[in-house]
Amino acid sequence: MQDCFDYFQLAGLVFFVAVFMGRTLYLRLAQGVRLITLGIGKTGWRAALEISFLFGLVIWLLEVLLYALHTPFRVFPAPFDYLVLDTILAKSIGVCLVLLGFVLFIWALVSFGASRRVGIDNQAPGELVTTGVFAFSRNPIFVFVDLYFIGTFLLNGTVIFLMAAVLVVVGLHYQILQEERFLRAQYGQAYRDYCAQTPRYLGKSSKDQGDHSS
Repeated sequence: MQDCFDYFQLAGLVFFVAVFMGRTLYLRLAQGVRLITLGIGKTGWRAALEISFLFGLVIWLLEVLLYALHTPFRVFPAPFDYLVLDTILAKSIGVCLVLLGFVLFIWALVSFGASRRVGIDNQAPGELVTTGVFAFSRNPIFVFVDLYFIGTFLLNGTVIFLMAAVLVVVGLHYQILQEERFLRAQYGQAYRDYCAQTPRYLGKSSKDQGDHSS
C-alpha cells in the first residue's frame, strides 16, 4: 500500500514541475510574458522573503522526491525526520487534498490565460480575471499550494513536512494580503466589486464579504 502512495507522490511531482515549467517557458518565449515576478521591484526583507519562497519550494520538492524514493539521504537532519502521523486514513485524505489541488491548479491556468503572475508585476499586471475558477476563489493557485503542502504532510507525516505546511499557509496568506493591496490600487472599483462577490480562498460567492474578508 505504501508503494501506491509513493508512486502517487512521484507522479504528482513530475506533473507539477512539467506543467509549471512548461507554462512558464511558453508564456515567456511565445508571448513575452514574465510569469515569475517574485522579488522583482522590491528591496530589503520583502524581496528576500519572496525569493526565499522559490528556494524553499525547490528544496521542498527535492525532499518530497527523496521521501518517495526512500533514499537514505535527507536535506534536513534527523530530528526533522521524526514521524508524527502515519495512518492509511491520513494518507488517503492527503491524496484527496493533492488531487483537489491539482484540479484547481489546472482550472486556474486555463482561466488565467496570459494574466497569471507568481508575485506582483507592476510593469505588466495583465487583465483582471474573474471567470472560470476565479468565480469561486480569488486565489485558486494559492489554495492549490496550500492543499499540496498539507496533503504532502498527511502522506509523509514527518516534522519537516508539517513545518513546511504551516509556513506555507502563513506565508501565502501574507502574500495574498500584499497582492490585494496592489490589485485594489491597479483595478479600483472593479476589483472591489469582485471581492464583494468572491471569497478569498474557496467557497460560495457572498455579497457581504468585501475585500476585507479573511
